[in-house]
Amino acid sequence: MLTHLHIENYALIDSLDISFPEGLVIITGETGAGKSILLGALSLVLGAKADVSVIGDHGESCVVEAEFDVEDDPLLSRLIEENDLERDGNHLTVRRTIAASGRSRGFVNDSPVPVGVLQELSSRLVDIHSQHDTRLLTDRRYALSALDAFAGNAPLLKPLSESWARLQALRKDLSASEEKLRRLTGERDYIDSRFHQLESAKLREGELEELEAEQRQVANAEEIKSGLSAVQELFDPSDGRESLNASLKDSGKILSRLSSFIPSLGELSSRMDSARFELEDILSEVEKVSSRVEFSPERLTELEQRLSLLYSLMKKFGCSDIPSLIAERDSLGETLFDSSSLEERVEELRKALTAEEKVYADLSSKLHERRVEASGRFAEGVRELMRFLELESALFLVEIREAQMGPDGTDAVLFLFSSTGRAPLELSKCASGGELSRIMLGLKAMMARYADMPTLVFDEIDTGVSGSAADKMGSMICSMGEDMQVFAITHLPQVAAKGSAHYLVSKENSVSSIRRIEGEDRVREIARMLSGSTIGEAAVRNARELLDS
Repeated sequence: MLTHLHIENYALIDSLDISFPEGLVIITGETGAGKSILLGALSLVLGAKADVSVIGDHGESCVVEAEFDVEDDPLLSRLIEENDLERDGNHLTVRRTIAASGRSRGFVNDSPVPVGVLQELSSRLVDIHSQHDTRLLTDRRYALSALDAFAGNAPLLKPLSESWARLQALRKDLSASEEKLRRLTGERDYIDSRFHQLESAKLREGELEELEAEQRQVANAEEIKSGLSAVQELFDPSDGRESLNASLKDSGKILSRLSSFIPSLGELSSRMDSARFELEDILSEVEKVSSRVEFSPERLTELEQRLSLLYSLMKKFGCSDIPSLIAERDSLGETLFDSSSLEERVEELRKALTAEEKVYADLSSKLHERRVEASGRFAEGVRELMRFLELESALFLVEIREAQMGPDGTDAVLFLFSSTGRAPLELSKCASGGELSRIMLGLKAMMARYADMPTLVFDEIDTGVSGSAADKMGSMICSMGEDMQVFAITHLPQVAAKGSAHYLVSKENSVSSIRRIEGEDRVREIARMLSGSTIGEAAVRNARELLDS
């Protein structure tokens, strides 16, 4: 429950610190005193949209802090754990600040949190119902959630919502995969043709350079052969002249003999021998190369055809070398592999989707059965409360229709109403404002029993109701206050007199404040609500009677 509220520089509230008890808490005040401002501040700290216009005139920011006493609530505990928030026993402090720059910050037990966390927590802390929320009765989603709360369908709704999320993800993935497969299938013949052109070419890195070198050799074989023969002729003439090797050998001998006269010639003789040995190696290599060089028209044709193929592939595929062609081939191969694996992926997704559709259908069917089973009891419960609120002849029905698949199943819930008990129509088309207020209160009373909400706020839910019906509404709200904390912002004295605690909102010098009133102060406030600005003795007596009753 809400135990304390602290507000600084929010709209017309300069500074406010107020504590609240258990049970039914009544809040009254003249029109324009600031009751809606108080409710706005509470909504802000619970995650409502921030607006810099609410910052007052006494600073550059505003602060709203609410303290709650929370009993063991598994859902609330899970939210606290999921967001790594510290626990302080059963005490929970929620704070929200807004700066003039528009920046908003939220805190839970002094730990900073995003606004989304405040909104999640608020769903387990406070349910605020304003006078305009009777429009929710015409919202089929609200009708569905009310019936589900009554039927205790939460254990089915969570797995159903998760199944729906998986269905959506599978459908999205399948659609994208099928579209990609269609595109690849349309291009597959073209891709396959290009791939096989490169694959059949048996490309090898370095091949182009090797072929070009060999092609130059074979094409110029005769010239190479002739040149090498000329080198061999110079080394070893065929016309009977002494060979270069023999000349060098004889020269070496002469130098060696003369070294006895000039010692340095011995070194020259050794160098001459070294040169002769090196030249012998060179001649040997020339002979080997010459023996390998042959002019082969067939091989030249093979080389030119292979080079022509490689050049044409490079031009066709826009590549400058063989490694680029190999990369293109591998890329095309991967695309073809992707196409094959994508076919398998699509098949797997279809099977998974079929299986998930069955899971969803089974959960939806169970949920539908529970809703149908609970709808009669739910409608009877509302009718009973309506009769208590002096709608004795009214008829209230719950109609379940088939709807499109969604996270809540395949049901749509409509509330049907007839004030005369005949020919019920959809609630939005036939109920008056006062009837809507009473029906809404009845629904809130029912849901409070099943939703396990610790604090409920009614903001002038009694609009359009008067007389004994208003007294009955007060009694119902008071009864709800026996099991939970209920705030009732009201203009009806019959409702205000029921509260276990009464707070008065007032405005002085354009500053709103709130204080708890008791005794004669409360009697005079009830009398004011009965008679207006002029409080007579009769109004005071009536006020005392209301409070005594």
